[in-house]
Amino acid sequence: MEHDIKKLIVILGPTASGKSDLAVEIALRLGSGQARKKYGINGAEIISADSRQVFKGMDIGSGKIA
Repeated sequence: MEHDIKKLIVILGPTASGKSDLAVEIALRLGSGQARKKYGINGAEIISADSRQVFKGMDIGSGKIA
């Protein structure tokens, strides 16, 4: 039986160090036609696990993406 193995990219670092910007850049590149042709990748999904970014009104001090 053949299984599709999913790859996972994890980006770790301190608050406001550019992790979210990097994640968006990687997702855009993995969603490009070139990545599809070269690696067979069909897009990417970003899942944020930063608990402080989910609270409404807590924009200062959370490094929330604008």
